[in-house]
Amino acid sequence: MNKKIINTTKAPAPIGPYNQAIISNGMLYISGQIPLNPDTNELVSGDIGTETHQVMRNLKEILEAAGINFNHVIKTTIFLIDMGLFAQVNEVYGSYFSADYPARETVAVKGLPKNVNVEISMIATM
Repeated sequence: MNKKIINTTKAPAPIGPYNQAIISNGMLYISGQIPLNPDTNELVSGDIGTETHQVMRNLKEILEAAGINFNHVIKTTIFLIDMGLFAQVNEVYGSYFSADYPARETVAVKGLPKNVNVEISMIATM
């Protein structure tokens, strides 16, 4: 198996036994990101838009550490604690992509790490 670990200090360090991302067979698999500021290791809170921007910035930094960008993303999964937040999250999320949006699912869950409102993971081609 061909596997390369991607970790950058420009995104939050993992808070468990996992890596930020792994490249395998020309694909980048990014672990779920939450609204954690990598500089302070503090949660970004306030409104869901602010939280989602932080998640997307974390994902952007991991993509860049792998040498790619949002244009390479083919699949995302968005986890929300409340589907009532969907419209606001969707608006922020969509602003990070141009045309040819990736495939995606959005799932409501009972809880997320550190009791955040949103978590997003991605798969991208290299």
